[in-house]
Amino acid sequence: MWLITTTGFYSVVQKPWDRATDTLTVRARARADLDALREAGLPELGEIKDDPKADYRFRAQAPRAAVARVVEAQVKAIDYDNFKSAVAKRQGSARANLYHGVWDVLYRIQSEPEVS
Repeated sequence: MWLITTTGFYSVVQKPWDRATDTLTVRARARADLDALREAGLPELGEIKDDPKADYRFRAQAPRAAVARVVEAQVKAIDYDNFKSAVAKRQGSARANLYHGVWDVLYRIQSEPEVS
C-alpha cells in the first residue's frame, strides 16, 4: 500500500518474514519520513535499515496493529481542505511539488479512459 501523507511517503508491505510475527515492513525513500512517522504516533517502529541499492532505501518493521493505529490517527487528524497546500506548509514546497507530479500522473486514470 502506498501512503502519501503530510508526514511522508510510505510503501507498506508484508514481507515473508513479517508473517510469523504479524508485522509489516514500512519502506520510504527518505529516512526523515520514517522518523516523522515514528514521531506521529508509531514509537513501535523498529530500527531503520539503510540499503542504498534497494528500491526503497529506508525500511523498518512495526506491528500490524500499530501501523493501523498510526494510519487511523493520520486520517482523524486531517484538518485541511487541500492536501498539496498542507504538504507545502508541513514538508515544504519541494515535497509538495513532487507530490503534485504524482497527482498529475495519476490524473491520467481519470482523463485517459484506456488507462482505467
